Formats: sequence, structure tokens, C-alpha cells
Amino acid sequence: MVNLEFRVKKLKPYATLPNYANPGDAGMDLYSAEDYVIDSGKRQLVSTGISAEFPTGYVALFWDKSGLAAKKGITVLAGVIDSGYRGEYGVVLFNTSKEQFEIKRGDKIAQCLIQPITQPDIKEVQELSDTQRGTGGFGSTGK
Repeated sequence: MVNLEFRVKKLKPYATLPNYANPGDAGMDLYSAEDYVIDSGKRQLVSTGISAEFPTGYVALFWDKSGLAAKKGITVLAGVIDSGYRGEYGVVLFNTSKEQFEIKRGDKIAQCLIQPITQPDIKEVQELSDTQRGTGGFGSTGK
């Protein structure tokens, strides 16, 4: 495991710093810095009250909290943070349930994974190599 620094700045004094719930967890928990109500079928940009810095060559990815997704129908939209970004981390949550969802300041809202990235050289070609799958896409495996 590579040891990196994820430097966090509180933009709001009452913001909660991200943390790992358990040793070895992939995702650090992110917390809401404000109170919100998300109506059924609506999305909300949720303030975390923090900004952060991490090394070039990595990306921060926002993912669902499995409990919120399974029990409340709350999912994360968007969520790619480049290493050069220094603004507030905001998490776009979408309520897929039929009921309102209430968020209180300090509630866990998402998890953040820091992962290495690769930037391949982009090359335009006239043809791509053949594969067994070919152009089979959505539902092509029969499921």
C-alpha cells in the first residue's frame, strides 16, 4: 500500500473531516456540512465544508454509501475530483426512493476513494482489432 497525504482544509468551522471507519477500508467517509431535505426523484448538491489536496497522478472518486443506497435509495451522481482542484468538495446526491430524505449536518453522505490514474496517449486509428465480443453491447450476453 502506498502512503499518500490527503491534506484537508476546513472551509466551515463545523465541517467534519473525512475519515476511515475501519483500518484497511478503501473509502473514507464524507460528511454533510449543512441540513438538507431531498424530495423523491430529486437531486441535491451537498456541501462537505472542506477542500483537499492530494498528489498529481491520483484522482478522488465519490461513491455511494452502501447503507444509504440499500436502505434509503440515495445514490451519488458525478464524483470525479482531479488533483488540481482546490474548491469545496460537493457531493451530488439523488433520491431514488418515493419518500423525502433528510440529511443533518454531520451525517455520512458518501465515500471517497483516492486511486492512481493513467493517462494513455490518444491515437486516432482507422480500424480497431477484432475480438470475440466485437461490438456486442447492452444485453449481448443474454442477460
